[in-house]
Amino acid sequence: MATHGSLTKAGKVRSQTPKIEGRKKTGTNASVQNRSNYRKRLVLNRFPGQNKPGQRRRRR
Repeated sequence: MATHGSLTKAGKVRSQTPKIEGRKKTGTNASVQNRSNYRKRLVLNRFPGQNKPGQRRRRR
């Protein structure tokens, strides 16, 4: 079976790429997230997912 290029060059591009440190992720506060979910689901009566009640169209 033929290979695309020689195996001696494997990983060449990755080793040449400079390493960049990732940014530190700052997550949202859990109580704030829970409060917004509570408000969305119970106060505003919204439902998760794409097939929300009242939003589906009827077929002709």
